[in-house]
Amino acid sequence: MASVHSKPSVNGANPLVALKILVAGGFGVGKTTLVGSVSEIRPLHTEEALTGASQPVDNLNGVEAKTTTTVAMDFGRITIRDGLCLYLFGTPGQDRFWFMWDELTQGALGAVVLADTRRLADCFPAVDYFEHRNIPFVVGVNCFEGSKKYQIDHVSDALDLDKDTPVVLFDAREKDSGKQVLIKLVEHVSQRYPRPAELSSAQPGGALPKRPLRQ
Repeated sequence: MASVHSKPSVNGANPLVALKILVAGGFGVGKTTLVGSVSEIRPLHTEEALTGASQPVDNLNGVEAKTTTTVAMDFGRITIRDGLCLYLFGTPGQDRFWFMWDELTQGALGAVVLADTRRLADCFPAVDYFEHRNIPFVVGVNCFEGSKKYQIDHVSDALDLDKDTPVVLFDAREKDSGKQVLIKLVEHVSQRYPRPAELSSAQPGGALPKRPLRQ
């Protein structure tokens, strides 16, 4: 069951509420970059160099320049506002490390699923994972340089998302941009636990590959 951790107030300040958030998605989609760009502490990374031994199992199509990969998790922390901070846990992206997801999910209140529209199918497993476990999430479309821009409703339709699942366009390299995705997730989670949420924006684009419908 998801949990919220809080600490008593200090000198009359608001009590600190700490939420565990997962950052998930396909290989090379920007999870490590997002955690690193928004974290107010020195982020923990468990990256290792890619070797020839991984070539048969790691699909580098579209990310040929990538030289490292997360083998356990990324960890960072960001204060959203007075009294509210997020602990960010970035999941490994390759299929062979998915056995770790169940452990990382323990106590998580929500997730950000990162998507790259050039390789949209890579985020299908993460979307399915959180939907099947009833964990609230938002989809953050990492707008890589040179990639097409798509309207949010086109991305949502291609992923067969529930109508209330937010989709946000952002740049994982930019702290303020990444923070907006996390704020959107907090708003979305608050609707369930509860509290109002809103916002989305879009840019023009074309057709996207369709995620197989859920059974």
